[in-house]
Amino acid sequence: VQLVESGGGLVQPGGSLRLSCAASGFVFSSYAMRWFRQVPGKERELVARISADGTATYYGDAVEGRCTISRDNAKNAVYLQMDSLSADDTAVYICNVRWPGAIYWGQGTQVTVSS
Repeated sequence: VQLVESGGGLVQPGGSLRLSCAASGFVFSSYAMRWFRQVPGKERELVARISADGTATYYGDAVEGRCTISRDNAKNAVYLQMDSLSADDTAVYICNVRWPGAIYWGQGTQVTVSS
């Protein structure tokens, strides 16, 4: 299983970013996907989740209304569109998949919100 995130970077407050996670090594269309974020010294936080078929989504309170998770099962990819970014969104964003007995993480992509 491999999860490779991309799309992070430096963005000004109020700006937007679209993160991508390319997945391989498993039947992508069979599993829900999640985005987490990690700030040093803080607990890893669930940002968003999308069901295997893409019809159901969940967002953490901190990003509700500002983020959209989506997926393309033909491309084995999951995306996170983030808008109205603030300094509080600065973190490493990490893609995740799990099933009974296993959990996999990507290496993460850094998002820094600063003027």
